[in-house]
Amino acid sequence: MPSPLADPVKLPCGLVLPNRLSKAAMAEMLAKTNQPTSALVDAYEQWSDGGWGSILTGNVQVDVNHMGSPFDPALHNEYKDSETNSALVAQWKKYADICQKHGTPAIAQICHPGRQSFRVAGHRGIFAPTLAPSAVPIKVGNSYLESLIGCLVWSGPKEMTTQDVERVIRQFVDTARLMADAGFSGVELHGAHGYLIDQFLNGKTNLRTDAYGGTPEKRARFVLEILSQTRKVVPSTFAIGIKLNSADHSSATFEETMTQIALLAEAGIDFMEISGGTYEDPKMMGRGKANPAAAPKSARTAAREAFFLEFSKEVRQRHPGLVLMLTGGFRTRAGAEAAIRDGACDLVGIGRPGAIDPRFPRLLLDESVGDDEAGMVLNNVAVPWYMRFLPLHLVGAGAESTYYSAQIQSLGKGIATVAPPL
Repeated sequence: MPSPLADPVKLPCGLVLPNRLSKAAMAEMLAKTNQPTSALVDAYEQWSDGGWGSILTGNVQVDVNHMGSPFDPALHNEYKDSETNSALVAQWKKYADICQKHGTPAIAQICHPGRQSFRVAGHRGIFAPTLAPSAVPIKVGNSYLESLIGCLVWSGPKEMTTQDVERVIRQFVDTARLMADAGFSGVELHGAHGYLIDQFLNGKTNLRTDAYGGTPEKRARFVLEILSQTRKVVPSTFAIGIKLNSADHSSATFEETMTQIALLAEAGIDFMEISGGTYEDPKMMGRGKANPAAAPKSARTAAREAFFLEFSKEVRQRHPGLVLMLTGGFRTRAGAEAAIRDGACDLVGIGRPGAIDPRFPRLLLDESVGDDEAGMVLNNVAVPWYMRFLPLHLVGAGAESTYYSAQIQSLGKGIATVAPPL
């Protein structure tokens, strides 16, 4: 019986994904000039022949002054149009063409880190403030050491003025236009992991009382304006998706999150990716803080691979027509198929296994390979002993991200990748 993972998926905009397996966005750390480099393109050439249903790029920052990492590609200046900025379009077109060389649609993940921009990331200077909906600093813990780390890594955030908000919306729209003109099949708005869109959506980080804060609906206005303005300037067949957090709400704010998801669904988002975590609590790396008050998972759910399965199933129940991608924890064909058959998602996002084996989908879709062999065992990355006195939830997440970025860099150099040792 053919695997449901092999089924094509048609997005509302008309874009058809040839199967349900999506190469999830990962930090590549390959854009040393904050532009698409040959090493970045070479890494994506390997994924392009991997049998994926879609390829999501790592972060493309909408403002080179505010970066999620020092080595992300970014928009450096205002984007006018494909004629005025023909050299820029040609540079990004090479990237888009390689990603889609074998027919897999490629979607660029566009991002603004907001208050999570490291001091050393971006062109604004290490002492310049970050941007945020409200001046709420990052807090990685309560100890003196954790507070010191936070001050050293991140500068204090500045509450965005209305002019700041409007400028950043234009930067998102400009970046999406550039991606469309370069030939990408779509963009994904990064609204998870504590980045700027997530900061606007979240009542803990958005304390505004103007048109962009105060209620769940007003906190969603920032991303809804990005979505509506982008729709006006890209082709009708160009996909616009969003990545959202499932893990930073409480029972008290759960319905607020659902209200915002309903607004996005009504606005016509093409797909929604469910992930989770922030720099304060990095659940997206499987390294979140322990939460003894959390409700225990059922035995059935605990046996599943996905980190954020239950949240995704709730969204599916409320919005059966919304195309959902679930990312985080998938390692086997059986785990991915279970999520599809249970109706938790339409698309399965796969990250770390794809960094080790860019052709991982071919293994999962090969009917001659039994379920026992259709998967990959990945251990947690070991934390060096001399770093264990630091906050472990941060060090562990950093170790994971750094390790897999190094494997992606090996892909770009044509060097064999290596899974974490036992």
